[in-house]
Amino acid sequence: MAYNACAFPKFNRTKKKLPTPLRAEVDRQVDVIRAHPMAGEQKRGDLHDVFVHKFRLARQLYLIAYLLDEASEMVTLLALGGHENFYRDLKQYLAS
Repeated sequence: MAYNACAFPKFNRTKKKLPTPLRAEVDRQVDVIRAHPMAGEQKRGDLHDVFVHKFRLARQLYLIAYLLDEASEMVTLLALGGHENFYRDLKQYLAS
């Protein structure tokens, strides 16, 4: 059974700006996360509640950060982007 997904505004804004092929790949990767939410890597330290799913498209690495609530079977999509400054920006976003 797949988990339900909801997204933070930051995730939706970033996705909206992407080219169509990348947007379609993000949708496929979100389906993978919904089907297997524990497949992502759980972070440590300041981001200990956050899971990160990584995928490549056109030799570029992209990351999707999400929270997992097993009790309500909900995946909350936090952020999407390239690796450069991803974790720094995510920490700032979650702190605000």
